[in-house]
Amino acid sequence: MQKIFAHCYDLDKRCYDVYGLNEDILMEHAADGMARYIRARFEKGARVLIAAGPGNNGADGVTLARLLWSDYEVMLHLPYGAKSDMAKTQLARFEAVGGGCETFLPDRADVVVDALFGAGFDRPLDEKSVRLVERLSAMKGLRIACDIPSGLDSKGIPNPVAFEADVTLTMGALKEALFSDAAKRHTGEIEVVDLGVSRTLYEDHAESFLLEIGDFRPPYRLDPASHKGHFGHLAVVVGQMEGAARLCARAAQRMGAGLVTLVTRKKLAGLEASLMQRDGLPQGASAVAVGMGLGEADAALIEELANRPLPMVIDADLCRSPLVEKLLAKSCVITPHPKEFAALLHTVGMAEVTVEEVQADRFGWAGRFARAYPEAVLVLKGAHTVIAHRHLLYVNPLGTPVLSQGGSGDVLDGLIGGLLAQGFGPLQAAMQGSLALALAARRYRGADFSATAEDMIEEIRWIAS
Repeated sequence: MQKIFAHCYDLDKRCYDVYGLNEDILMEHAADGMARYIRARFEKGARVLIAAGPGNNGADGVTLARLLWSDYEVMLHLPYGAKSDMAKTQLARFEAVGGGCETFLPDRADVVVDALFGAGFDRPLDEKSVRLVERLSAMKGLRIACDIPSGLDSKGIPNPVAFEADVTLTMGALKEALFSDAAKRHTGEIEVVDLGVSRTLYEDHAESFLLEIGDFRPPYRLDPASHKGHFGHLAVVVGQMEGAARLCARAAQRMGAGLVTLVTRKKLAGLEASLMQRDGLPQGASAVAVGMGLGEADAALIEELANRPLPMVIDADLCRSPLVEKLLAKSCVITPHPKEFAALLHTVGMAEVTVEEVQADRFGWAGRFARAYPEAVLVLKGAHTVIAHRHLLYVNPLGTPVLSQGGSGDVLDGLIGGLLAQGFGPLQAAMQGSLALALAARRYRGADFSATAEDMIEEIRWIAS
């Protein structure tokens, strides 16, 4: 798990004030980190194009040009000149070793480095910059973004376009802007470059974190004398679209729930032999899953759920029901996609926002909701799923396009519900369920367009192997 920060200005300032590392030293380390990345992957003599802006992000690029000079065919392009004090200083150093600038972009390069505009650049790119970013993005070499792809604003939204990197070498620490849904197609792989001190010294207290594969903790059965009663009983409420509840139930089984009961008054045809059915909540239930494919909410059932001391996972139609507030006041996990989340914010009277407004500030809206409903854990689904509880945010970046099909959310609910039934707390169930689904998608070996929710359920059995 890694820390994520809204910005690094305060972290840089501590380097200046506490560690005696000035701006020049931090810049040299930033460029050295990029140089080492390139040297590890390309033989001497490779063509390296560096497009550098007029400020300190550009100065990082100019410094990189000096470090690679004479070993590589370095082409430094300064379309706006050098304007910041550090950019001017670094350009003078580059010229002192014999370097010069290219007036025009070359047709090809083995490495393309975008050092135009760094984190915190929030104004829209002008027409010249848009053309430049688009041309750099179209080049065939390995595309590296220095700190953040140029064109992404502080919320990670292209403004109006952004460089499309194969890898982003971000300086000092991870930034929130790298983990918006819109940023995912622009960042490529993300690596942090140290700035003269270890990250443990550079980074400060954080309330946002990046989940990693190593954070997955499978619910292994360690007691050799265990039985089904040790692993909980999940009650899955069946709605108008019963297929959603079946997917949820089967996923909960795969995640280790000892018993799973489908709750419905109608007789279900072709029910799997390992699943049970009742017309009301079973007395022995240890957790509840409700909302997937529900349709119109049953007020009496919601009232019963609100009065039972059971953790639950909530999805879909309940985001649009006024009854949802009764459930948010107790221990629960709610798993909307952005459209459902916008509806939920309306339902509970927090805000009137569009899906686009939610997506433009996922961290902000998730945090505000989590603080307003401190007993609930929010799982805001997306390319970078955001999990929010009270003042803490966790980002799961591991999902793939394999999950872009109906039923994935129902599987997620089942995974979370299965963990809740086994005694996991809501936050841990949300994190581990989200990781399990992402890892299942990453294990899938078929064509990405051919995957189904049922495939993800089957992959669950292998994710800890």
